[in-house]
Amino acid sequence: MTKKSGKEMLMFLKFVLFSISAGAIQIISFTLLNELAQWNYWACYLIALVLSVVWNFTLNRKFTFKSANNVPIAMLKTLAYYAVFTPLSTLSGEYLAETLMWNEYIVTILNMLANFITEFLYQRFFVFGKSIDTIE
Repeated sequence: MTKKSGKEMLMFLKFVLFSISAGAIQIISFTLLNELAQWNYWACYLIALVLSVVWNFTLNRKFTFKSANNVPIAMLKTLAYYAVFTPLSTLSGEYLAETLMWNEYIVTILNMLANFITEFLYQRFFVFGKSIDTIE
């Protein structure tokens, strides 16, 4: 394994670990809102998603990508991703859970997996691509 590929693998593993922690925040907050407040799927999902995004962005910028990039610009780029992902995942999740009566936890986990894959690629190559390892 080359030094570069080892570095990429370590970066991906850090992203996975932080994503697991963000996923835990998302599923716990979704569960609390879904079970205790008994709100519609979309409301529970959106609040849980926002909490996990803030957590995940903060940790990944500093520890995974080690980016000294302009934080407001990086946040705007991340907001652009979520401007597309959030409506698509919310509407599809609402349709699957409320109309087709799929289990809301399965729908949420499927959305989380889609988010994990697409967000890693987006952040790695677009948000932080040129600023990786600019802080230590």
